Amino acid sequence: MNHIFAGFFIITIAMIIAIDGYSSCGKSTLAKQLAKTLGFVFVDTGAMYRAVTLYFLEHLVDIRVESGVVSALEQIHIHFENINGENTTFLNGENVESKIRSISVSNFVSEVAALTPVRTKMVDLQRKMASQQGLVMDGRDIGTVVFPDADVKFFITADPVIRAERRYRELIGKGQVITIEAIIENLKHRDHIDTHRADSPLRQADDAILIDNSHLTIEQQFELALGIIKKQFAD
Repeated sequence: MNHIFAGFFIITIAMIIAIDGYSSCGKSTLAKQLAKTLGFVFVDTGAMYRAVTLYFLEHLVDIRVESGVVSALEQIHIHFENINGENTTFLNGENVESKIRSISVSNFVSEVAALTPVRTKMVDLQRKMASQQGLVMDGRDIGTVVFPDADVKFFITADPVIRAERRYRELIGKGQVITIEAIIENLKHRDHIDTHRADSPLRQADDAILIDNSHLTIEQQFELALGIIKKQFAD
């Protein structure tokens, strides 16, 4: 069995770490930190659904027509590249990292992600990304559907108001014009759809470790998660 060193800690390369939770809870931030520290691949599943949503918006795909959705999905190709140390999303060869973070995509992504044909294609792509290398993946159904046998599962949550404030600062920092009220409504809308959709709803896996980061810094959350991983594989 091959191994890598994370500090003085030895971890098997084939390990899969699944991180699920609500939107704007810092799942991707934690996933990136763990992947970098452990030398694993990071897969941003949220970016994949956002890329599909962007394509649907730009090509006026009616999500109420399943045949049209299926046809559109055949035209979508998503991959990630590391650019200047940042995980960057490409849609059909175009760098769309900035476009997929817009509020217009955020307002529609949960509806798109709830569609069974979309989830089927994305889950298939996500599973194909897990070969013989270590992998950190975040999303809504990673520990429950995509990788139910993941080696470590985390479920991330935080107070809704704190989540909205974090998202507001993020978007304002990127130059977007938005109000905190609009973000609160967007998060409520997405939470409802994510937790009530018929296909793979957001829920905490029975064996997932809950982390409420309402009052944790980014570094504190990272240290907590890394400590849990080390403890679990040291036992």
